[in-house]
Amino acid sequence: MTVTHPSLENRVALISGAAHGIGKAIAERFQKAGARVVILDQDAAAGMRTAAELTQACAALPVGFAAADLLIAGQIADAVLEVEQLHGRIDVLVNNAGIEIDRSFEATTVADWDRVLGVNLRGAFLLAQAALPLFPESGGAIVNISSIHATHAFPGALAYACSKAGLLALTRNLALELAPRHIRVNAICPGYIDTRLWHEYLRHAADPKALEAATTALHPLGRRGLPGDVAEAALFLAADSASFVTGTDLVVDGGLTIRAHP
Repeated sequence: MTVTHPSLENRVALISGAAHGIGKAIAERFQKAGARVVILDQDAAAGMRTAAELTQACAALPVGFAAADLLIAGQIADAVLEVEQLHGRIDVLVNNAGIEIDRSFEATTVADWDRVLGVNLRGAFLLAQAALPLFPESGGAIVNISSIHATHAFPGALAYACSKAGLLALTRNLALELAPRHIRVNAICPGYIDTRLWHEYLRHAADPKALEAATTALHPLGRRGLPGDVAEAALFLAADSASFVTGTDLVVDGGLTIRAHP
């Protein structure tokens, strides 16, 4: 039996928030699948380091970098223009960039709300809108990185949850509107993923070891996720392996949200 692997050969992929964590893992996986990747990130130093690191790993598929603050529409437009000048098109867009501000409902300020929804939801909308003219007539794929927070409530994450729920609505509506252009739009809802931000969160916990053990125990599969777990899901949705999949959200959480808690 011949086993085929998802391929992005000869595709151009723009990935936001790819200097670190999940975005970086997606960039690396897409490059290994043959894509010409461009990283978009607000952190220029980290973004250029990641691009250089991945280019060094595979010189035949150099990784580009474009800096943009997703709160600033003009910077998004400039970044997309850089991609156009570099590659002439975009075949895959991954809206991965996101921020989280953990505060109670009473403590959440208007500034907190505007910043979280501005980056996580408005930024994804603006980036998709700016990138759309660069998609070829043959179509392509948009993958939005949402969260289990979109469908399950957790204390202290109101603005983040609303932004991620909105991202699912954006996914469904774009899937419908862009289907005539052969552009598939899907979302991924990760659960607890071991990233730099997660480990920073652990370090600030009153009892990091207890929190780590407790969160691990929540998962029927017996572990938290890795950035590569999300990257594999993103590759599936971006490649022709998911050619008949659009408007859906894929939960990647080790079974966390299927468990009934007392």
